[in-house]
Amino acid sequence: MSTHAPTRRAGSSAAPAFPFDDHDLDRFRELQQLAYHCAQKVGDWLEPGVTERQAAARLGRELVAEGVEDFFHVPFAWFGDRTAFRHFRTPLQFFASGRRLEEGMSYVLDCAPVVDGYTADIGYAGKIGENPVWDKIALDLRHYRELIVQEVRDRKPLNEIYASVDALIAKHGYDNRHQVYPGRVIGHQVTRMKARGPAGVNVFGFGVRTLQTLGRELISERLHGRSPLWADGRSSRHAPAPGLWAVEPHVGFRDVGLKFEELLVVTDDDAYWLDDDLPHVRRWEDAAR
Repeated sequence: MSTHAPTRRAGSSAAPAFPFDDHDLDRFRELQQLAYHCAQKVGDWLEPGVTERQAAARLGRELVAEGVEDFFHVPFAWFGDRTAFRHFRTPLQFFASGRRLEEGMSYVLDCAPVVDGYTADIGYAGKIGENPVWDKIALDLRHYRELIVQEVRDRKPLNEIYASVDALIAKHGYDNRHQVYPGRVIGHQVTRMKARGPAGVNVFGFGVRTLQTLGRELISERLHGRSPLWADGRSSRHAPAPGLWAVEPHVGFRDVGLKFEELLVVTDDDAYWLDDDLPHVRRWEDAAR
């Protein structure tokens, strides 16, 4: 678990003050742990023949059974070449399909539970059987996690950090798959949702409360020349605003795609990952022993 404590200073229109206290960070961390726990539980259950729809539904049931009240977005599951978003042309293709898991396939589970307004947005990658390409990418993902937090600490503009990630992807011989997400986003800000819309109702995969909150954040941030969405375009030509960011570098090689997604804490003058006790981090630590 990360031991950093947020530094709080009086904010300005250019750099708002850090919006959370220690209690808030604990709640976000607990929910992120819960999300990863449920994803890992579903990953352990997966076997050849299971469909993406069955996996996504199982993930949703596991989360609800643990007390999740709503979702930032519906649970996703991708198998095989769909983990690398090959041939994705429309947003509808992100939804779980009838693709069946096969021996040697990679998979990605993605969920974003909400409890008491607190949100976690995570990505859990795995494989069934042997897949040497998956093994190589899984270890290389460590470099992206290290690069992102260092460049945020350096207060580089979001679009420049995105370009640095692209350069590292090219150096490794992979290709950028987060560019296929709507808006080409590698991440987005996370706030405590206080919308009053109906829980459990979604529109195009996003909860009604999510859309209300995102709408307010987009308007508020744009008024100050910022964006709550982290991409490579003009709207991301600013340093990350203090707060929490869900970050998901997603890389691919041929039919294998991998990512992690977790919460990054950005304070007025520092940055750190909210929690280091996560499956992908433990994998890297085990490999280094």
